[in-house]
Amino acid sequence: MQLHKRKIFSQIEPYIGDRTEIVLHGARQVGKTHILLYIQQWLSDRQKKVFYYDLEYPNLLRDLNLGVDVFVADLTGKGYGAGEEVYALIDEIQYLDNPSSFLKIIADHYPNIHLVVSGSSTFDIKSKFTDSLAGRTTAFEVYPLSFAEFLEFKQVDLIPARVSSPTGIERLKQLYSEFVCYGGYPKVVLEPNEEKKRHYLLQVIDTYIRKDVRDLAHVDDISKFNNLLEVLASQSGQLLDIASVSRETTLSYPTVQKYLNILEETYVVKRVTPYSKSPSVEISKNPKVFFYDSGLQSLLWFNHFQRTILGSIFETNVFGELVKLYSRQSIHFWRTKAHQEIDFVIDDGTTVFPIEVKHTFGQFNTRAIDSFSRRYKNKHWNVVGLEGEKSSPHCIFPWEI
Repeated sequence: MQLHKRKIFSQIEPYIGDRTEIVLHGARQVGKTHILLYIQQWLSDRQKKVFYYDLEYPNLLRDLNLGVDVFVADLTGKGYGAGEEVYALIDEIQYLDNPSSFLKIIADHYPNIHLVVSGSSTFDIKSKFTDSLAGRTTAFEVYPLSFAEFLEFKQVDLIPARVSSPTGIERLKQLYSEFVCYGGYPKVVLEPNEEKKRHYLLQVIDTYIRKDVRDLAHVDDISKFNNLLEVLASQSGQLLDIASVSRETTLSYPTVQKYLNILEETYVVKRVTPYSKSPSVEISKNPKVFFYDSGLQSLLWFNHFQRTILGSIFETNVFGELVKLYSRQSIHFWRTKAHQEIDFVIDDGTTVFPIEVKHTFGQFNTRAIDSFSRRYKNKHWNVVGLEGEKSSPHCIFPWEI
């Protein structure tokens, strides 16, 4: 299997070998196992002793649940010597009965055993990590492929930053349209057949429902949960009205909130909060809801991939790209009580700037941006689009974000 270097590896690399345990969080099938295998190869190339454990195998899960002593004995049987530096990569750590205790004991008593672990959801990790792991772990969030990674996985010989010719830009537009349509799940990106792409993504949804929702979150009425997924997919990028969603899905208000928490903690959707410094004139309560992956949104909404790019699907895709660049906590939207609205406001602690998303540049007008800029004394802003003519330096293609 060809292993690709994901961009997040550059963030992980400085921590490999430190007195900290590396934890990878992310949705199912976004490539956490791929990253673990890449790290295994990277360590092996440097003559490091490294072992890989997949806890989806019942026998391995049983052994590690017996405790750290059994784990260390297993490492010893594989050639690990006491006091020797060794790396253990553990996939699906959330399946352990008590992952928190396991990680804590290794961190406190076995400084030469370096752990890199993955978990498919923060939901189960939150419920099982009962002991304090402060200072013992460093967490990284893994998302579907970015467009740059999409090009690399497809072995496209184009570097977007260097493309300036009309022919090259048209080629990038075609590729980005494909990226919006099918999304960034690695297996979907690598599969050339559209029906197989659909099958793989439906498989992701099915596995997620069975393993994360039914088993971990103890949701009994799966049909209503599925219905909620479909309703939310149709509303990605819109203000979230839980009362309205409750009526449409026939789920109680508290149940909708519970399910939204599950969806958020398993990296399927994100509730994006409003950016507001003036509650008297700006909306400061209701969030918007976004899917992280436009292909997943499209399939849940229509049960097939949309060949024509809809505005909300394009906006969902751009949201996913912004998350990978700025983190999910840095992204907000802006809306006034007079109904002026800006799609995204980036606030990363050092700078604040607005971003509008329009599939066609010609759909944009400056009224909301001008209002925001006057209020917040802001000069930096962008309009992200894919089609039409760029009318100013503020207009950028999504690969230029």
